Amino acid sequence: MLAFPCNQFGAQEPGTDAEILEFATSKYDANFPMFSKIEVNGNGACELYQWLRAEQPGAGGTDDITWNFEKFLVDRTGAVVARFSPMVTPEDIAPQLEQYL
Repeated sequence: MLAFPCNQFGAQEPGTDAEILEFATSKYDANFPMFSKIEVNGNGACELYQWLRAEQPGAGGTDDITWNFEKFLVDRTGAVVARFSPMVTPEDIAPQLEQYL
């Protein structure tokens, strides 16, 4: 699991990278790589999210990320094999992971 903070959703991640990391680790016991804050939608979207969105369009005909915690599953060859809504938990995704390991 990799995390890319983004402040485009209700200004929920306004802090610095260090502040976001401290919050995620102290409040949610996050223990996975946390990258620098990026944009995931619009003209300023980073190239990674432009690619992820193009490979796995979202529900309703939009490729925009709908909210923080939207997830993508990428296999070992680099193919984007699934996209999950923000309400889907990592535990919900876990049964699907074995086929990609």
